[in-house]
Amino acid sequence: MINTLQPTQTPAWASGVLTPAQEFGPVSLEALSGEIPSGLRGSLYRNGPAQLERSGLRVGHWFDGDGGILGVHFTDVGAVGLYRYIQTQGFQEEAKAGHYIFANYGMLPPGPLWTRFNKDVKNVANTSVLALPDKLLALWEGGMPHALDLKTLETIGLEDLNGLQGRNFSAHPKCDSQTGDIYNFGVVIGRQTTLNLYRSDATGTLRQQNSIPINGLPLIHDCAIAGRYLVFCIPPVRIQVLPVLARLKSFSDAMEWQPELGTEILVIDRDTLEAVSRTTTVPWYQWHFGNGYELPDGSISITMARYPDFQTNQRLKEVATGTIQTFAKATLWQLRLAPQSGKVLEMQEILSQSCEFPISHPHEVGQPSRYTYLTVHRTTTDIQTEVYDAIARFDHHTGTLTQANLGDRSYVNEPIYAPDATNPAQGWILVVLYNSRQNRSELWIFDSRRLEDEPMCRLALPAIVPISFHGTWKAA
Repeated sequence: MINTLQPTQTPAWASGVLTPAQEFGPVSLEALSGEIPSGLRGSLYRNGPAQLERSGLRVGHWFDGDGGILGVHFTDVGAVGLYRYIQTQGFQEEAKAGHYIFANYGMLPPGPLWTRFNKDVKNVANTSVLALPDKLLALWEGGMPHALDLKTLETIGLEDLNGLQGRNFSAHPKCDSQTGDIYNFGVVIGRQTTLNLYRSDATGTLRQQNSIPINGLPLIHDCAIAGRYLVFCIPPVRIQVLPVLARLKSFSDAMEWQPELGTEILVIDRDTLEAVSRTTTVPWYQWHFGNGYELPDGSISITMARYPDFQTNQRLKEVATGTIQTFAKATLWQLRLAPQSGKVLEMQEILSQSCEFPISHPHEVGQPSRYTYLTVHRTTTDIQTEVYDAIARFDHHTGTLTQANLGDRSYVNEPIYAPDATNPAQGWILVVLYNSRQNRSELWIFDSRRLEDEPMCRLALPAIVPISFHGTWKAA
């Protein structure tokens, strides 16, 4: 259903979500303070919903917004920024028509019931990005990726990766920096729901695939890489298939939280893409995993931003209205399990502060890492009504949290770690934020080792870049 609800009181963050993106650039970015570090050379890419309404009608869920890509290229002469809408087929058709046409995650096609059956689900390409040597992929878990030009962000078109054949390719691939391998997955609906597993080389070309049968139609958003394994925690969310196929309910409205099913843990061998173990444990929900790794005793450890239930989906739906009423808090948890049996050896909350989007050094993915970087709610923030307003670093050795000072009423995206081009011990944390005091978007650059210090540099973006979901760093 298309949402026409208007907020009665507009919070400070709302313009950073609801303002339709304006394309810009390429343009040199103005430094508001500091200087760009000499070792920061490469490109930052971010993806997220660029517009949430057409002809005065609001989308049904934050996940329904058409995708837009921010690119910032760092060179010896400064930073150049640009922003482009992803020219998906659905975006082009609706832009021409001037109104919504297609179904989506939280939307049904407009019009009478008997006209909806021939309306496809629109691939909005709005969730994440994967930078390959010769192209940028805009990712959306319900379909194939879209390829873009790395420099200009021009949309090239749907990308098959030499073997997808139209199947879903998740928005959360995992890249092993040591081998160059890229792992991903996609859920396929059929007589038997399957979890398709993909292994690609560093160019993105598919080299290996496998399909694992799964029960019902669950919502699987992310996975973790841990040494020799991939780990899926399949939460007890099940989609009612028939109302979706009949266009009586959107995917979001057809999802049911069924805690009695528990969370299924599926461990996959990275070499064979075969299931090693699958077991069921207590229910929880997670959108995103942090890092994972193997321990000397053969067990594996993974971190995640864990919710007690699925209220997070309703909360994210409300973000698109400009007013949040539903409470949903994720905290950082660590799970340790025996991969061969799937037995849970330990499950503990390691950070009680509200958080999301845990990331680590890209060279440490799947390997032991000391730090997790993440977005947080400040301890003084009203969690129920506010989006994330700070970034922080969690030290797994000391159990301490170091928080960056972004000032009041600044709202953030997922932090991105950019390794220094010349010093392996140095890295930079890049965060795009919406500064509601100045009503503008900015890019802040922090020293990863001193997150509590003032940023090394603050860059002004020439237009509001709506708060986005995920990004990546591509070294020069």
